[in-house]
Amino acid sequence: MGRGYAWLDTGTHDSLAEAGEFVKALEKCQGLKIGCIEENCLEQGFISKEKALQLEQELYKTEYGEYLIKRAKQWK
Repeated sequence: MGRGYAWLDTGTHDSLAEAGEFVKALEKCQGLKIGCIEENCLEQGFISKEKALQLEQELYKTEYGEYLIKRAKQWK
């Protein structure tokens, strides 16, 4: 794996909890979600900004939905 990637072993309860805390801390520091499928589809051109906003309206009452709407609105 190249720079910017991390392998998280989650084979035990403790390591799964540690991986969750790592992801949480990284997302908080960067202000970005890790593994956000809708955001990735938008960035790769698989869906348009309008389609992304339409999909995200179903989730608007959640923190995840708010994040998706913010990211789509920032998109070109």
